[in-house]
Amino acid sequence: MQSRAATRSRRRLLVIGGAERHAPAGAAILGRFVELAGGPDARIVVIATASEEPDVLEAEYADAFERLGAKQVEALRLTGRGQANGNAALEVLDDATAVYFTGGDQRRIAAIIGGTRSDQLLQARVEAGEIILGGTSAGAAMMAGTMIVGGDQPGVSAASVETGPGLEFLPGVLVDMHFGERGRLNRLLSAVALYPHELALGIDEGTAILVEGDRFEVIGDGSVTVIDAGLADRISAPAHGPFALTDARIHVLPAGCTFDLTGRSPSTPDAAAGNGE
Repeated sequence: MQSRAATRSRRRLLVIGGAERHAPAGAAILGRFVELAGGPDARIVVIATASEEPDVLEAEYADAFERLGAKQVEALRLTGRGQANGNAALEVLDDATAVYFTGGDQRRIAAIIGGTRSDQLLQARVEAGEIILGGTSAGAAMMAGTMIVGGDQPGVSAASVETGPGLEFLPGVLVDMHFGERGRLNRLLSAVALYPHELALGIDEGTAILVEGDRFEVIGDGSVTVIDAGLADRISAPAHGPFALTDARIHVLPAGCTFDLTGRSPSTPDAAAGNGE
């Protein structure tokens, strides 16, 4: 029997910070997804459960993926747990080479899909490397075990972040999206102070991480901010008042950089490591 670590080494996830359909690098990010899904042989399933306008997003992503070369794109409408536990949904997911979760409210994904037969099938197929799973905005946040669901207060404190259980396709990691554009550094620092065993990832719009096994590559226009509190020498996270967090590590990684999730170590490509000449 294979170990969980050995099985997980085959996972492929595309975790996008949002707004990729309108970003200069959007076509490249979604094109990479189509390529990994099988190109012209891809069978992509779009799940817009997070959205209040699922029909709009289903149509927009179907058009985008088809323009990028996918011949078969299907929407899977899941508005209740009964549907997510039904045989019809399982048949669609079992035939897919890729599944893509749109933006919206990540709590809807967790409440409607979490723990259902659809969730269990997706977990098994992702771990076995049988499909690539993609998600943007809410569809990115839900991939973490601890999901950031809100928070916009100033400062680094318990009041600055709201969390809940995610679907845990990417365990051991906190994910925040629209990161640079919405000024969410304080929110992410607050989250990692509360959950210092987790790596915190802030992903800019038009930017994604492509996770393959226990390593990810940054692609797109912006950067990914990684906060690692594992070696912090002091963390104080009271229920009220500001937090203290000292000697945590922060990495800012643009496109082309990679990160080892097991070793918690970044790698910068040679072209980005020059002397600016």
